[in-house]
Order: sequence, then C-alpha cells, then structure tokens
Amino acid sequence: MKLFFTTARYYWQLSFAVFAAILALALQFTGLEQATNWVLAGAALLLCVPLIAGMWDDFRNGSYGLDILALTAIIASVALGEQWAALVVVLMLTGGQMLEDYAERRAHRELTALLARAPQHAHILRGRKVVDVAASDVRPGDKLIIKPGETVPVDAVIIEGASSFDESSLTGESLPVEKQVDGTILSGSVNLDGVLTVKALHSAADSQYQQIVRLVENAASKQAPFIRLADRYSIPFTVTSFIVAGAAWYIGNDPIRFLQVIIVATPCPLLLAAPIALISGMSRASKQGIIVRTGSALEKLAEAKTFAFDKTGTLTTGEPDVSDVIALKPYSKNEVLGMAASLEQGSVHILARAIVRAAEAKGFSYTKAKHTQESNGQGIVGMLHGKQVIVGQYSLMELHGIQIPAEHHVTATVAYVASAGELVGIISFKDEPRPESKATIEQLRSFGIKKFLMITGDNKTTAQAVAKKVSIDKVQAGATPGDKLRAIEALNDRPVAFVGDGVNDAPVLTAADVGIALGARGSTAASESADIVIMRDNIQDVARAVAIAKRTFGIARQSIIIGILLSFVLMGMFFTGKFPPLLGAVLQEIVDVFVIFNALRAHSGGRQTN
Repeated sequence: MKLFFTTARYYWQLSFAVFAAILALALQFTGLEQATNWVLAGAALLLCVPLIAGMWDDFRNGSYGLDILALTAIIASVALGEQWAALVVVLMLTGGQMLEDYAERRAHRELTALLARAPQHAHILRGRKVVDVAASDVRPGDKLIIKPGETVPVDAVIIEGASSFDESSLTGESLPVEKQVDGTILSGSVNLDGVLTVKALHSAADSQYQQIVRLVENAASKQAPFIRLADRYSIPFTVTSFIVAGAAWYIGNDPIRFLQVIIVATPCPLLLAAPIALISGMSRASKQGIIVRTGSALEKLAEAKTFAFDKTGTLTTGEPDVSDVIALKPYSKNEVLGMAASLEQGSVHILARAIVRAAEAKGFSYTKAKHTQESNGQGIVGMLHGKQVIVGQYSLMELHGIQIPAEHHVTATVAYVASAGELVGIISFKDEPRPESKATIEQLRSFGIKKFLMITGDNKTTAQAVAKKVSIDKVQAGATPGDKLRAIEALNDRPVAFVGDGVNDAPVLTAADVGIALGARGSTAASESADIVIMRDNIQDVARAVAIAKRTFGIARQSIIIGILLSFVLMGMFFTGKFPPLLGAVLQEIVDVFVIFNALRAHSGGRQTN
C-alpha cells in the first residue's frame, strides 16, 4: 500500500511537470517569452519542495550528499535562465523515480504474491455440519475439511484420506509431496487430489505460512543497511562533481559552464542501483524457498570467509538408525532393544526415535515405562517391571553409579542400557551424511570460501568420520551449546556464517555474522534467530543462497560503478562548454534507465548449483 501511494505521488508530480511543459510550449509559440519562463521556473521550483523534503528525511536517516546535486542543477538552471533545462531535470528525476517504483514492484512480485496467497478461509466440522469460517478463527484441535485445489489454512495432521500437496509456496520445490493418514500438512500448501479430514495443530497465526509471511514482511522492512553501499560512494562523488563544475566555471569564466557539468552529475545511478538489486536478489531467493531477513545479511553472506556447520540434521540426514545391539548375559539383543524402546517411546530425541523405529521394525510389543524422566539430552530414566532402567550416555551412567567395563568404553555414538544398577547392553547408531553435503562444500569452495568448521556435540570419532566424508578438515566435537558459541566468537576470518538445522542452534545462529537455519519449517526459534531461513531441508540451498548473494552484490556494485563512470564521461564532455544543459539532462536520464535495468538482472538466473 505504501508503494502504491508513493507511485501515485510520483505520477501526479510527473503529470504536473508534463502539463507545465505543454503550457510553456503553447506560450512560447504565441511569443510570450516572459510568461513561458515564469511557468517553467515556477513549476521547477514548486517540484523542488518534495525533493527538499526527501533530502531532509534522508539526512535524518544518515544518508546524505546525493540529492543536493539534483537540487543544485534545478536551482542553477532557473537562476541562469535555463528554465527548460530546469523542468527537464525535474521531469527526468520524477520519471526516474517512477521507473524505480516499477522496478521495485517487478522485483517484489514473488514477495507480494506470497502475501496474496495467504489462506483466508477454512471448512470446520461442527458435529455433522461443515461451517465456513475465517482461517483466523481455527483453533488447535478443530477438525477441518480440505477439498481438492484448496490451500491448507493451518498446520494440521491428516486423520482421514490421502492426497498429494504442492508445497512450492513454502519451499520453492515444484514437485508434489504425497501425504497420508497421520501425515503433517503445512499451511500454505495446496491440496491437489483428495478430500481430507484433518485436525488443526496450530492456529493460523502460529502456522507455517504466517511464519513465512512475517519473515517476508520483516525482510521488506529492513532494507536500509544495504543502501549504505551507495552511501560509500555518495560523498566522494558529490564533492568531485562540485569540484569539476567549479573548475569549469573558473576556466570558462562563465557560470553556465558550472551548470553544464552539474546537470550531468545527477545521482540517480547511485540512488537506484543498490536498492533495486537488493530487492531483486531477495525476491529471487524467496522464489527458491530462501528467505533473507535483512539486506546486511545478504551482504555479509556474499563476503563470508568462514562457514561453520552443525553436524546432526545439517551435514547428516538427522535421522540416525540403530546399527548394532550388544547384549550382556543373560539378556538377549531383543530384550535390550525392547527395554530401551519401552522408555524411549514417549521421547522426541532423535536417538530415541531411532530405538523405537528399530523395535517396531522387529514387531515388538513393549510395555510403557513408568515415572520416566529425561535428563537434559543425556538420556532417560524410568521404572519398568519394578526395576529402574536407564538409557543414555556414559555421563548419565556415571551419574547413577553404573559401572562400565573398560572393554565397553566406545567413542562411537551409542546409548548404554542399564537395569537394576547394572549395564545390560549397548545400542550403536549410524547417521549418514546427506548425499549432497560434500558437493555443497565443494561448491562453496569454488566461490572462494576457504575455511570450514564442523561443530557438534557428538563424539570425536563419529564427528571426524562425517567430516572426512564431506571434505571438512576442522572439527570441534563434544561441544555444548556454550562451547558452540565460544567457537563461533573465536573465529578470526569474518564474516562467519553458521548453518544449523534449527533444533538446538538458535543461540549460535544469533551469534554468527550470518545465521542460516536449514529446513526450519517447524522451528519458530530458529526462524526468529536466523538471518537467512532455508525452507527446504536441502543443504544445497546454502550454496544457492551464496550464489544469489554474490550475484546480487556484484550487479549492484557494477551498476553503481558503471553509472559513476558514465557520469564522469558526460562531465568530461560538458566540461568543454560545447553542449547545452538541456542535452545533458536527457543524456543523464538515458544513463538512469540503463542502470535500473542492469540492476534488475539480479532477479534473473546466474550461476546455478546442481
């Protein structure tokens, strides 16, 4: 809406300038030269008012030094009797601002489309009746009907039916995803096939689509840091322009020579290139399921020198499987696995899920343990058949006085199982690297990033084995959340990007120069902590994000530098005093148009990862 009113304002300014030009032409043809000059000068000076207001706003926001060139050109044109040149500068400046708004709308199209597709309605089951309500009225536990072609209004679980879903608005992935009973569906995905009965898991405000919308709105409201790219050049460019214009006046001993130079030094290339390239790059990233929250995050990602990765769920699949069970007499492997599954069946820990999956695969029917208590990620303790059973790490066994024989001290990822104060078995796990992890690291190396670090709470042997498979040399294993923070803070080659799966990585994502949450569709904490949120659970999107960031900033810098160089070429031409100021205003607008469309290239594809 703000963009609409801004465009409307420029439209009326441009219309007023065109009307003044037509009126001045009519007066000139009738021979009323003085009236012509008054109309031209009055229109130009009147249209300077919003320019001055904009300069004041920029000054308060810490951006200054650019609009003063345009203002000087307009006032100097009026003062020196070049009223037509003054109006053309205003006409071109306002037209350039409208062109910028067009470019911004084009670059924003994925972001605005995302907002426009937000689910509005839901079919809620009340008894045997289906009632249409606003999506905002749905509460957790409500039963809903979702018909083919409809957008899922809230995060939900399927309780009847099966269908395929288009999740492209969430992840950028175009292929449909199959979902069946007990499958979780996310708000914003589109039901392609069957009629479903589902149970709401969250309200609309807390569901996935609204989380993405909030991220996008946040990204759109935090673009100012990027404009500092233009500010780096603004003061030197402004000072140089005034010096060259002053020299032309001094050498030619004619103030018109000052005007001839200053009129081609208008700052549109600097004002337009950076924000248009930024919006284009962020929009392209959003289209691929990569949400960049701030312009400064995109800049730091483009310049990142070090990448740190979490292991489990980031470089690896995050779903370890039971690889072996060692049973100590008189227990069998099945008894040890069943005992562990009895305790772990209510846990959400990834190793607990692996134990339960392994037991279910063997068709076990096990008793649920009583009085279970998880111990801060170390394991779980509970009562089973009147005996205390402990499943967890070596440190948890030590805490409860369980003796681990030396021959059973292992450095791989394991869960010890104890019953009635004695060790009864050891369960080993394997968590394979993602197939695309190594290719992603190699792709990042090809971008010039040389330092890579894996930080994990897992043991050293397992961590080093994974690191070797994905081509990472430096490993910090056995790290607590505090250790991870200190490791990031100790890195010298900055900016540092940290990539985590969002489960326990929120503090580290905040501490890194660029925090990247991978596959954070279900992690609100990670989405709020990260600078960049990758919606798909695909680590290759990290390389895609870097490629987009580098391309965006490359195009922004290129547009600024080309704009400055062309302005200097024009200043050199008009320094000679052989060209009228009116021609200078027209040529400068041609430069502006070129810069805008060059910056829009950030929205199109560049170098791609496979």
